[in-house]
Amino acid sequence: MLSSTTLMNHGFWKSLKRPFAVQAPMSGYTDAAYRVIMAKYGKPDVMFTEFVPADGLASPGRDNILYNFIKSEAQRPLVAQIYGGIPDNFQVAAEFVAGLGFDGIDVNMGCPAKQVEKHRGGSDLIKDPLRAQEIILATRAGAGDLPVSVKTRIGYGENELETWIPNLLEVTPVALTLHARMREDTYLIPADWGHVARTVEIAEEMFPDEAQRPLIIGNGDVTGIEHGKERVRQAGCDGFMIGRSMYGDPWLFNPEVSKDDLTIREILSVMLEHTEQYVELFGDQKPLEQMKKHYKAYANGFDGAAIMRAKLMRTNDLDELRATVIAAMPD
Repeated sequence: MLSSTTLMNHGFWKSLKRPFAVQAPMSGYTDAAYRVIMAKYGKPDVMFTEFVPADGLASPGRDNILYNFIKSEAQRPLVAQIYGGIPDNFQVAAEFVAGLGFDGIDVNMGCPAKQVEKHRGGSDLIKDPLRAQEIILATRAGAGDLPVSVKTRIGYGENELETWIPNLLEVTPVALTLHARMREDTYLIPADWGHVARTVEIAEEMFPDEAQRPLIIGNGDVTGIEHGKERVRQAGCDGFMIGRSMYGDPWLFNPEVSKDDLTIREILSVMLEHTEQYVELFGDQKPLEQMKKHYKAYANGFDGAAIMRAKLMRTNDLDELRATVIAAMPD
């Protein structure tokens, strides 16, 4: 199907041992501070940044959003995710990102947030398949040697898998992550990994040569690495991505540690370390208020957790928070 002039640059992706585990790019959660903590306590095979607007990266004011791309060597391979709706801006953004030392670029074509769709990005691209193709090609044109991947869903208001997935694969992203829900689906509707299995079949039909076949990554309702491996076995895909289950659990990708086996002191110590890392990296760029969603996830499931969470919600000073956490630690 592919000529020698259109061979994909797989970069690090094809060197991964399958099935591989991927940390989902979760806006407001997987910033540089949490990635530092995850890389230390339970590093997945691949890490992603939060998504960053291609329009902003292509603008003169891009320095104001570069804190989203703070990274460390321990996080490699690390993929920068970008979103938007203007192909030309993706090429400029990809050229810029390529100079920052990331290992890959991912295009978000699945986020349902209104502020993302307002800029014709995320799930909105499912309604415009030709523009989606243009964006992938523009990103590849700007990315240089970096592999370009895509994260998406099975459809917008209905299941469009049979047309939408071939449309994306036609322009050969190196990897495609499928969140096995429609844009309109809430998390109350279970992800259907049968759609991941069908995506694998489509990729095999379009790319008989496995060496040139895009990798397929399944996403949706995976609770841990063993669950992810079982999902991969069932769907026949190459890897799995975990999102919500990693909230408050930087040990999730560590096969040797379970949060359930840790003491309250150990969990709260890492929560405090996470907060200190957040303040060190972001300073005044991001308010401490944004850490509170993490506190809800860390401080959960033990006697006195609700009282402690209430205290943490009222705290906006690192020293005060440190004192609150230390006082709550059992002897």
